[in-house]
Amino acid sequence: MKLGERIKELRIEKDLSQMQLAKIVGASQKAVDYWERNVNEPKASYIIALVKAFDVSFDEFFAEIE
Repeated sequence: MKLGERIKELRIEKDLSQMQLAKIVGASQKAVDYWERNVNEPKASYIIALVKAFDVSFDEFFAEIE
């Protein structure tokens, strides 16, 4: 699984839209869309915010990432 697929999977599990997730982590909806489509990868500061938003550990966040 790629990082973008994992972000999308966790977002859907938390029942969040891309816009809702973007607001929580301080990014744009377009950035979240790019992450999920593996166009771009989030910066470290966004990864920290994503881990907090999804309420998972870093190990859980990166589980199954290729």
